Amino acid sequence: MKWLGPFPLSIKLPILAAAMMVLVGAVASQQVLRALARVQDARIQELAQMHVEGLSVALGPLVLRHDIWEVYDTLDRAAQAGEGRRMVLTAVADERGRVLAATDPRRVPIDSDIADLARDAVALENLSVDGSAGVLSLLAPLSYQGRTVGQIATELDVSDLLAERRQALVYLLVGNAMAVGILSLAGFAALRRMLRPVTTLARQMTETQGEPHPIADTDIPRGHGELARLARTYNTMVGAVADKAEAERRLAARERFVALGRLSSSLAHEINNPLGGLLNATDTIRSFADRPDVVRHSADLLDRGLRHLRDVTRATLDQNRLDRVEQPLGPEDFEDLKLLIQPEVTRRALVLDWSVEFDADDPPGIPAGPVRQIALNLLLNSCAAASPSGRIGLHVWREADALRLDIADTGSGMSQAELERLLGDGPLSPGGGVGLRIVRDLATRMGGIVDHVRTDGVTRVTVALPTQGSVQAAHGTGGPAC
Repeated sequence: MKWLGPFPLSIKLPILAAAMMVLVGAVASQQVLRALARVQDARIQELAQMHVEGLSVALGPLVLRHDIWEVYDTLDRAAQAGEGRRMVLTAVADERGRVLAATDPRRVPIDSDIADLARDAVALENLSVDGSAGVLSLLAPLSYQGRTVGQIATELDVSDLLAERRQALVYLLVGNAMAVGILSLAGFAALRRMLRPVTTLARQMTETQGEPHPIADTDIPRGHGELARLARTYNTMVGAVADKAEAERRLAARERFVALGRLSSSLAHEINNPLGGLLNATDTIRSFADRPDVVRHSADLLDRGLRHLRDVTRATLDQNRLDRVEQPLGPEDFEDLKLLIQPEVTRRALVLDWSVEFDADDPPGIPAGPVRQIALNLLLNSCAAASPSGRIGLHVWREADALRLDIADTGSGMSQAELERLLGDGPLSPGGGVGLRIVRDLATRMGGIVDHVRTDGVTRVTVALPTQGSVQAAHGTGGPAC
């Protein structure tokens, strides 16, 4: 039903039903008119046959004697009879075709050729009310005692039959129009009622802004019909989607705690080592308080250790502060990330390649929070993937319309489950890397693209984030997103 264009199904089906009813009415009307035509043809043929046979019996002897006056008198009496009133004109000719008498002598003179009158005449078996002419011409043989002794030409008035046919056509048109109108309205109301569950389903699927809602029980048809099963199946699917979303949320939360635990462990290790040195420095000061040079050396050591602890604490706080989500990205954010990832790098004896190439005076106009989370999660995964004494790297550079982050490692490569999380939008399978799906979600939300390449034993993940002002920050994503 493409020809109905963008109309909804609740409009298309009633229109189609009305068109079918119009077609059925037209076919039925045609059949009725054909049946009426057959009846009328049979009636006119029967009447003409009776007229010809009656005249043949009455006029046979008179034609043989060429008794013109008796022939005329017989024709005149036949014209006065009831069935003769349909006969507009009747003429009788002898076997040579010469007219002996006619009901209208002025129109058909005696001894004229009957062929002049019967130019458009047809035989009795071909007589038909064709709907175009109100007078039919008939030419039939005049038989007497099994012998053809002359010809009879008759003109029959069928205007009343044509009027009857036209009246029947008007009645059919009016009746069909009323029937189609009434049935179309009734069909429209019935179909709209029947299709209400489909309309409700379409509305639930298109007007919920990406979050499907179940159909209310009051809107589900009773019984176990197709539409009722469709609505219940849709509600089951909505429940399954909600369960899937909840499962993904729980999985993301679990991964968040995994990443937070790993980062906390590394930071605790990073803080624990300076604390040991600081405690040794305080013991040295207590033991050698009378030696200024030892006290100064120990005080310098305390200052360096406390400053390092301050930097680690500040970077951790900055990473977890919600108010940094909307702050613009700058080079100092990557310095914080380097400070946060360094304990994990040191613990696993990895080599860190670090390169950030964009000017602080020309910021890319991207919110810092989502970018820090993307980079931190990918760096944590690179640390986990790289073997001891392996290499990981971060390369950040500015292009004309995008900021690119390139995170590489020399590990064994990503599994299929990890690639599905990083590059796909399908359901999450068990296994997979920490935070990879959230990395993709954050990048997609910012209008960016995530790419993965594995060459020469190096796994490289590149994130391209547009620097246009239309980029929207990912709200509510404080903490190390996973």
